[in-house]
Amino acid sequence: MIEHIVLVKFSTQTSKEEKDELIRRTLALKELIPGILDIQQGHNFSTRSKGYNVGLTVRFENEAALENYGPHPEHQKVFSYLQSIGMEDSIVVDFQI
Repeated sequence: MIEHIVLVKFSTQTSKEEKDELIRRTLALKELIPGILDIQQGHNFSTRSKGYNVGLTVRFENEAALENYGPHPEHQKVFSYLQSIGMEDSIVVDFQI
């Protein structure tokens, strides 16, 4: 299995409603993209966040599923929305479990 972790930093102009919509769209990917075993996303409340507002974890069946995820049209729609609401930076970590 593969664990995919993403931390996202948004502009101060990005609203909570926009972030909530991002989370809703992201969680729906589990039903739309093959190979996703689990997907979780939420608002970061840590005081050690260094400005990263939203965290995401996706568990994939294997590396092939992760490779399919990035270019998948449904993921690209969510990524386009993410960019349109003011994403400033992201950190991605992938590892095998």
